[in-house]
Amino acid sequence: MSGNRGRRFEDTSPKLNKKKVVALILAVVVLIMIIISLKNLLTTTGNTGKVSALTTYISVYKDNKWGVIDNSGKIIIEPTYDEMIIVPNKNKDIFICVYDVNYENSTYKTKVLNKSGKEILENYNLVEAIENQKNNEVWHEDDVLKFERNGKYGLINFKGKEILKPEYTKIYALQGTEKTIVLENENGKGIFSTVSNDIVVEVKYSEITSINDNYENGYIVKNLNNKCGIIGNDKKVILEEKYSEIKNIESKDYAVVIENEGEPIKVINKNGETLLQSGFDSIEKVNSDEFIIIKDGKYGVIDKTGKEVIPNSYEDIKPSFLGYYIAKKDGKYGVINAKDNTTKIEFQYENINYVKETDFLQAEKDNYTTDIIDRNFDKKLEEVIVSDINVKGGYFRIRKDGNYKYYNFKFEEKENREVLLGNTLFLIKENGKYGYINKAGEKVVDTKYDDAKEQNEFGYSAVKLDGKWGVLKDNGSVLMEPSVDLEENLYIDFIGEFHKHKDLSLNVYTK
Repeated sequence: MSGNRGRRFEDTSPKLNKKKVVALILAVVVLIMIIISLKNLLTTTGNTGKVSALTTYISVYKDNKWGVIDNSGKIIIEPTYDEMIIVPNKNKDIFICVYDVNYENSTYKTKVLNKSGKEILENYNLVEAIENQKNNEVWHEDDVLKFERNGKYGLINFKGKEILKPEYTKIYALQGTEKTIVLENENGKGIFSTVSNDIVVEVKYSEITSINDNYENGYIVKNLNNKCGIIGNDKKVILEEKYSEIKNIESKDYAVVIENEGEPIKVINKNGETLLQSGFDSIEKVNSDEFIIIKDGKYGVIDKTGKEVIPNSYEDIKPSFLGYYIAKKDGKYGVINAKDNTTKIEFQYENINYVKETDFLQAEKDNYTTDIIDRNFDKKLEEVIVSDINVKGGYFRIRKDGNYKYYNFKFEEKENREVLLGNTLFLIKENGKYGYINKAGEKVVDTKYDDAKEQNEFGYSAVKLDGKWGVLKDNGSVLMEPSVDLEENLYIDFIGEFHKHKDLSLNVYTK
């Protein structure tokens, strides 16, 4: 059965393991918050603080059945389906329903409904969304669908216009790379780009991988004679198909290749000229014109002439600010100055990550808190928990001693009213209890809740009292009294009376 048939939650689904390490829980929550911050469209109307009427559609799961709601919590498609209803584009009323599933012979049917429940795209058989996934985030191509005719697959757009004739045995997304679709037939594999609406890699290869998650940087291909090359997204040949192997180091300027089987690896530029062919066992990553290498089981850094930048004496190395590297020694992370190989940050952290979009380091300590360090290597914040990084909004939120604070990327502390421009309510805390104020700073919800969340993009605020969660409307009035136990949920969020499902890899709500 196709991997796109949908997902089904059974009553016997495994429970969350409450013994998971706290650090893992925090990492998952932060990852989800970053994904939401990067992916969600902020539905605001100017700076009025009025939640927008822009309609969003979301899959829901209720009473062991699947349906669809909108961002007001209104049921659009009644939960009557056994399989998850796929919403390929959250702002378009195109809902793909799977039915008549036979698990023994792997057959099923699909139909496409609009917001009125009317069947559309009826001229096409087995219409399906094209699913993609990276880092536990699942999404669908939001402008094309695949269909089947006489055992072959083609592509249509959301209006039902045929884009590719049904000439392929398989059509699926190149995992982790947006707007890039793999086509397969008896001749091999190729790539269709939804950006140019064209086949950018001819259907004749045995293997295709993207250089990184940016389709603009091109693809590593292997032909039917097991020779590898690189083709750009503009169809131009970057490296001809003559290499036994090309290792993906996610670079648009360099490639690590084995020219003939049995020969050592070497580094070449995109003109095919050899730059490096000795002094390492493996090339792991390129950073500007420097290469992170492994030699004798240890990490180091060399430049494109082969000159040693950092000796291969570390357990791990990854890029940081320009001229600096994060390194691991004796099980702990620190930062090295590549210019003179001196230690800039002592090796005392459990992990360090460079957040490129914010231009700071997150240095994780053994007590599950984080130090935030700027490019001058000053500790701007110490022993905090980073709960949200919103690149689009230009801020991040931290938690320390049970309190939340907001900062812009200059590390200037901000009020939530200064950064959450689309909100009508803003969380406050007094004497250990939570409530809300409006944009004018007037208290509109008394500080009586044991826990609470900032208003979400749909205008709803989650509040907790006596161990149960409830929901407030965008004006602070109660939509649902605290009555739901969500102790197993890592992320609390509501749309109307529906709450986020505990499986955070899917954008699914339930009740």
